[in-house]
Amino acid sequence: MRRRNTRQREIIRQAAAGRSDHPTADQIYLELAQKHPTISRGTVYRNLKLLAQSGQLQQLNMPGADRFDCRTDRHAHMMCVRCQAVRDVDSPYDTALDRKASQETGYRVAAHYVLFEGVCPACLAKDDNG
Repeated sequence: MRRRNTRQREIIRQAAAGRSDHPTADQIYLELAQKHPTISRGTVYRNLKLLAQSGQLQQLNMPGADRFDCRTDRHAHMMCVRCQAVRDVDSPYDTALDRKASQETGYRVAAHYVLFEGVCPACLAKDDNG
């Protein structure tokens, strides 16, 4: 079933695509509610899910809350364990890891996702200044 691209869905897609910080659904809702007071939280959550299912956004299952990424290619992410900031890591996708996991488990691996955890430069700077 093909879903039509509603005006609200396009506004939500643009809000997510305009950010590089991998926002949560709630962050996108709070941003949009300032400009579009009639938009509901449910509408934002539902449309983000549809946009991810259609491949227009990537939904990242992260500790704390799912995040949304306008980059849909396979790439890794880094998350700060202190402030929860998330950023892209530009490293090539490792198909050898898929093959290794498949050989070890017997599964037919479709994809893997890499999440690095660490402390971001901003949090490290606070340590140095504090």
